[in-house]
Amino acid sequence: MHTKDAIKFALAVSNGAVLSVIDEMSGAATTFPTPNGGCHPLWVLGHLTLVEGSIPAVLFGGKNPVAEWQQYFGENSEPVADTRAYPPFTEVREKYLQLREQNLKLLESLSDADLDKPTKAPPKGREREFATYGQSFLVLALHQTMHRGNVTDARRAAGRAALATRASV
Repeated sequence: MHTKDAIKFALAVSNGAVLSVIDEMSGAATTFPTPNGGCHPLWVLGHLTLVEGSIPAVLFGGKNPVAEWQQYFGENSEPVADTRAYPPFTEVREKYLQLREQNLKLLESLSDADLDKPTKAPPKGREREFATYGQSFLVLALHQTMHRGNVTDARRAAGRAALATRASV
């Protein structure tokens, strides 16, 4: 298997795993995963969208097209239960899908050798994780799977049955 194929596989599996539970929670998008708060499904979707938008900026420099969402979904933002405090769920999901599609096209345009190129603007404090094009795409997949746990916990907090861990590709 070539490196690019492995990355595409990881992106497909993680995307299917997280979107399936986020979509199921669209009607309860601000359900907190614990009694003490945490990252609810709408925040997770927005946060993933923000990270999707950062990939071309990390690789080539430039601006994240959803940088204005940093206040809602950034690493240091605090999720709140009021859906009115956020852009609408459908808008966030649509933007996520658009940015994911752009990133998949970008990945497709790269050769396996390109995946070893150093990034132009890795996030401060995360230079090691985002050191190369390939690592940046892998972090995208790993990041999704990490946040899936927030959504599955929110799902349980909403009184829904446990999920199997199988994800579709």
